[in-house]
Amino acid sequence: MQAAKSIGIALIAAACCGCSVKYSLSGASIPLEAKTVSVELFQNIAPQVNPTLSNHFTEALKERFVSQTRLAMVDDLGDFAFSGQITNYTVSPVSIQSNETAAQNRLSISVRVRFANAIDPKSDFDRTFTHYEDFDSSQSFTDVEDQLMQAIVVKIIDDIFNASAANW
Repeated sequence: MQAAKSIGIALIAAACCGCSVKYSLSGASIPLEAKTVSVELFQNIAPQVNPTLSNHFTEALKERFVSQTRLAMVDDLGDFAFSGQITNYTVSPVSIQSNETAAQNRLSISVRVRFANAIDPKSDFDRTFTHYEDFDSSQSFTDVEDQLMQAIVVKIIDDIFNASAANW
């Protein structure tokens, strides 16, 4: 009986010591070998351009990884490397009423992201992430644009973080 307990404890200890993935309260599961992250400027190549979106998106993605992981930001190629483009930024009518006017409009943003994981290349991806926010058609787009853009950027970065660091 004592031998069985000793073997069980030894197996548990070996399993705990042999783990190569770190779990954190932020939901990230990043390999212990990964030390750095790099984020290239996401150029805005959308037909309609918000002049602040490119910089805002890039800096928000950097901030997410610096604040919620143990990875250090580097200028050259990091163990986790992000690049891509903002490919869509459109406002379109939704919720068309019987008089054929829109009750709401929708701002949609799409970002193509290339993620390279130097530690685990099987987790690399090249994907487009899209989110939107609706706003009342009685509101001026210029009055709500910044708030909508920021809300959409948060959603897209959540998806990118989950896809690259949380294995979701």
